[in-house]
Amino acid sequence: MKVFRFSVAAIVFAAFGILAYTQTRPATPATPANRPAAAPGNIAVIDSAAFGSDKAGITRVMNALKALETKFQPLRNELRGMQDRLTTMRADIDKKRAIQDQRTTAQQIEAANQLEVQIKRKAEDAQASYQKESLAAMEPLQKDIFTALTAYSQSKGISLLIDVNRVPVIYSAPTIDITRDFIADYNRTHP
Repeated sequence: MKVFRFSVAAIVFAAFGILAYTQTRPATPATPANRPAAAPGNIAVIDSAAFGSDKAGITRVMNALKALETKFQPLRNELRGMQDRLTTMRADIDKKRAIQDQRTTAQQIEAANQLEVQIKRKAEDAQASYQKESLAAMEPLQKDIFTALTAYSQSKGISLLIDVNRVPVIYSAPTIDITRDFIADYNRTHP
């Protein structure tokens, strides 16, 4: 009985396979004459990391990054000062540990640990604030650059543009890199 069921199942699957093959088989074989022509394509690469370069980047991006750095510099200096004070406290504890009583050492260790926690919290808050403000400053700029990059690519007849900063590229000929040309064009048209 099992052999009979297996045989019937095999025949049914074979029949479905033949039916499917006959329905999906092309009516005419594919030849170069009846294939649609591929669209002409120009491929270019760009390195978006260069947009923020100090020397040859997009001026508006550099100005936005400098403004962020200027805004957060006092906080960075404060954190650096707190870290220096913690380092001094720990070194002082290590020097005096052998000559002072344990209660004083324990109080100094507790004060150093509290300062370390303050530093961590302040650094985490600063990082979150920096990321939030960076996103707020850069998002409209990125949209503008994307629009300009699309228009630039269309005007130059580029069919495919690859950002080597986002996609791993093993090799690209220097002749297809449009980074410098686009940055110069963007800086000229978007002062």
